Amino acid sequence: MNRFLFVLPLLTLAILAGFFGWSLLSGRDPASIGSVMVGRSAPTLPGQLGEGLIKAGKPVLVNFFASWCAPCLAEHPMFERLKSREGATIIGIAWKDKPEATRAWLQRLGDPFTRLGFDQDGKIALDWGLSGVPETYLIDAQGIVRLHFRGPITERDLGTILPLLRGGS
Repeated sequence: MNRFLFVLPLLTLAILAGFFGWSLLSGRDPASIGSVMVGRSAPTLPGQLGEGLIKAGKPVLVNFFASWCAPCLAEHPMFERLKSREGATIIGIAWKDKPEATRAWLQRLGDPFTRLGFDQDGKIALDWGLSGVPETYLIDAQGIVRLHFRGPITERDLGTILPLLRGGS
């Protein structure tokens, strides 16, 4: 009995190490978790932020970003491109960022947003299920979330986004 009690902690440690090792090496992509928002109506945006844009018969992108976020800087040219070449309607929401820092950042890089909102306390982000920035949601013409991207939008993602932006749903 005493010998079993001695081996039990080692056996527990070996099982836990095996589980964590498998989790790290299994090749699973954390971004593939998905979003509970996809397929549901987009949450209401405060004030006039989404008024007249969501459910207006045209798809809309909602992008949560911050001026202090390096991946947001990397994806910014994609939004500039979507606005200039595709005429995309993009709502930008600066998450936990100072308005003056956000405005300076957009003045320096260009402002692709049709409307700009601020979520300094994170309440809007809670409604959208945000896990961090950047995150982007594509809402169809009927106000349903069709796509959710965790992390920066890339050239590869445009292949998924553009047909939905052009097709309207």
